[in-house]
Amino acid sequence: MMFDRRLVQYFDWGLLILTLSVLGIGLVALYSAVTAGTPTLQKSLYFKQLIWYFAGLVMMVFSFVFNYKTLDRWAPVIYIGCICLLIGVLLFGKYVGGSKRWLSFGSVSIQPSELVKIAVILILARYYARHANDRGLTLRELFTPLFLTVLPFFLIVRQPDLGTAMLVLLIAGSITVFVKIERRSFIYLLTAGSVSVPLVWFLLKGYQKQRILTFLDPDRDPLGAGYHIIQSKIAIGSGMIFGKGFLKGTQNALSFLPEHHTDFIFSVLAEEWGFAGSLFTLLVFLILIIWGLSVAHGCRDPFGIILSVGITAMIFWQVFINIGMVMGLMPVVGVPLPFISYGGSSVVSLMICIGILMNISMRRFMFE
Repeated sequence: MMFDRRLVQYFDWGLLILTLSVLGIGLVALYSAVTAGTPTLQKSLYFKQLIWYFAGLVMMVFSFVFNYKTLDRWAPVIYIGCICLLIGVLLFGKYVGGSKRWLSFGSVSIQPSELVKIAVILILARYYARHANDRGLTLRELFTPLFLTVLPFFLIVRQPDLGTAMLVLLIAGSITVFVKIERRSFIYLLTAGSVSVPLVWFLLKGYQKQRILTFLDPDRDPLGAGYHIIQSKIAIGSGMIFGKGFLKGTQNALSFLPEHHTDFIFSVLAEEWGFAGSLFTLLVFLILIIWGLSVAHGCRDPFGIILSVGITAMIFWQVFINIGMVMGLMPVVGVPLPFISYGGSSVVSLMICIGILMNISMRRFMFE
């Protein structure tokens, strides 16, 4: 098969530069975050993240070298495989911090719930590309995508991992609203969702209820459940306009800030680089999200359009929830900051998504 030179001509350099920029911010922020630990731990975490970045870049390249239309055919297989991994977590996963979220393969551990987000985007893009219409989807037509979303949602909740489970719902909801729902069906769904909110409260575990109550009033337990949010706010506020400087953040260096290299890494960044550095980081994310939507806008293939919207929605909601969480505007639900928080499965899954976006962007000439 001959190589099409137009693939090079249409390569999305802008998306690559944006991604590398966020990865660069992540490396700097992580280096600062791990300085609070022992020298051995510092080197270990930073070296592992470098390996995951490299693995992510390899997977990104792999994700754009083939025609993304192949994913349309493989979406059911990928989805079923990820569901099996989730079931495997419940049966054979290892406990870390009171949750069973990881599967171990020798010295490597993966978090299948991160891969499931991609699988849900793929399977919904396949379904909606075939069933979306101008009048909007009816309740009957929404039954299948609802089942495809709710199944992994409950498997992830069982781990328990409420943050990732909610992300799956938000991503699926964003895609569904984009493809259009019939007005009457939308009202029914909205009413059903509103009625079910009180019921969900009784399904939450004790610590999850505590997090929501702490979000409403962090000072009710300042040394317990409210400690994360209070210390995070102190770190962000102490950064002022231009920050305390690289490696000079006291909340991080003195270990006052919990989960400083994972969920609360933005607090480390804000303390050291201040409002200016935080705004720059958010601006890069904003451009990345707009770029993803522009890929969807420039695509002429329904599957590619919906796939682009789903990937962009995933990045948007993770940034939105994480930033809101560390600023005390949302409950602490354990959602990492994309590309920046420490974590291999998250980085690799996001890089796969970026590769798919590049794939869609560089093959837009096929539909012109």
